[in-house]
Amino acid sequence: MKFKIALYPSDEGFAVCVPALPGCWSQGATKEEALANIEIAIREYLGAEIEQTEEAEFREIEVVV
Repeated sequence: MKFKIALYPSDEGFAVCVPALPGCWSQGATKEEALANIEIAIREYLGAEIEQTEEAEFREIEVVV
């Protein structure tokens, strides 16, 4: 899978986010470290289970782009 990311310079190095995955952020002292860290964050984000509640009905949908 490919994701567009946004890389921001910061006082501590670089912050990076994935606009398509709300809340998926990471950082690093260098660009390379930030990019490596966001790869880990994306894997963890996509692997996280959504807590099911009694009110929610969960389904899967496939979107062809």
